[in-house]
Amino acid sequence: MSYFSNVNKINYEGSKSSNPLAFKFYNPEEKVGGKTMEEILRFGVAYWHTFTEDLSDPFGTGTAIRPWDKYHGMDRAKARVEAAFEFFEKLNVPYFCFHDVDIAPEGDTLKESNENLDTIVAMIKDYMKDSKTKLLWNTVNNFSHPRFVHGAGSSNNADVFAYAAAKVKKGLEVGKELGAENYVFWGGREGYETLLNTDMKLEMDNLGRFFHMAKDYANEIGFNAQFLIEPKPKEPTSHQYDFDVASGFAFLQNYDLQGVFKFNIEANHATLAGHTFEHELHYARINGMLGSVDANQGHPLLGWDTDEFPTDLYSTTLAMYEILKNGGLGSGGLNFDAKVRRESFTPEDLFHAHIAGMDSFAVGLKVAQRLIDDNVLDGVVEDRYKSFKNGIGLEIVQGNTDFHKLEEYALGLTEIKNESGKLERIKAAINQYLLTTFTEE
Repeated sequence: MSYFSNVNKINYEGSKSSNPLAFKFYNPEEKVGGKTMEEILRFGVAYWHTFTEDLSDPFGTGTAIRPWDKYHGMDRAKARVEAAFEFFEKLNVPYFCFHDVDIAPEGDTLKESNENLDTIVAMIKDYMKDSKTKLLWNTVNNFSHPRFVHGAGSSNNADVFAYAAAKVKKGLEVGKELGAENYVFWGGREGYETLLNTDMKLEMDNLGRFFHMAKDYANEIGFNAQFLIEPKPKEPTSHQYDFDVASGFAFLQNYDLQGVFKFNIEANHATLAGHTFEHELHYARINGMLGSVDANQGHPLLGWDTDEFPTDLYSTTLAMYEILKNGGLGSGGLNFDAKVRRESFTPEDLFHAHIAGMDSFAVGLKVAQRLIDDNVLDGVVEDRYKSFKNGIGLEIVQGNTDFHKLEEYALGLTEIKNESGKLERIKAAINQYLLTTFTEE
């Protein structure tokens, strides 16, 4: 049966199209900087938000109308697989992502949960044989069930630690079975509410041990996917150990994991940490740690993880600038960890939302490539730091000076001249590129 019978395959029709079920800017075959948009952007669909999210919130029950919700249990899980691959084909996306409980319901025991998972994984594998859509990454949900009330890999309960490890072991096996290109760890409850009852060092040490055991097992079974950590500062815990890229990078260095992991950076998590999306991407990039992206945005008036589909062109431009400067995302991609608004409850709204997000990043890609080609931002930065290209500045950079020499130099200065940062001029230039990139084509 068709779950989206009112939707045909989504095609590129150009910016003048009035068809709401068509791409206006995302043309998968168009080349930008020598590669196709599809190759660069590597879009993925989040299984949890697209096929399991019911749009409930703390103040109301779910509003989503989904054809597969007339089924229950494993029948619903199987229907979701059918709907998912119809959706992937019509949207023409190269990737998807999931947690274990997204695709198969938990049983009363771990054994039963694994059996449910095996059934659905076999079904997904069969569908993948005839589909272009591959698995960008998978992970396990070690945060929703009450057993994880105190955490998983950082739990105070050794039984919970063992249970979480068993789930990750199964997740790694599933990843290998389905050819996942990455494996993600999101520490949904790897943190604490108060230090009054927390042994932070033991928890963090155990989490480091957990990650090492995970990689050891991946090596044992020949699962060569890139491991990714997804930082988030808060929600559901008050203090999470992977607060942002900087704290996550420090953790990885401390536990000798920096050569094993990279980061899966989510836009809305960045803003919750008090950073911009591009800040987190940039920090990861300059440290060689940018692996993949969960593409969404937060609401400027709300202080929680709203997971909106990305439509802010300024943000997507600066994000794509960092991704292009990174040389792309390697085995990673742009996964839409985003959900439609509660008012957008029809099956067709799922397509409208993904089209908006894909078009937004396509715009960002083309503008960012022009900024790079024209040396707009690089030129500004190079000029701003020109004092470190020669003289005393070059000696500082090359490590050929000390406080004695610097004092001698400073005593000889009669005047220090600073130059304007020209921030408004730079932002105006970005606006100009945003507004002219498509009108000049």
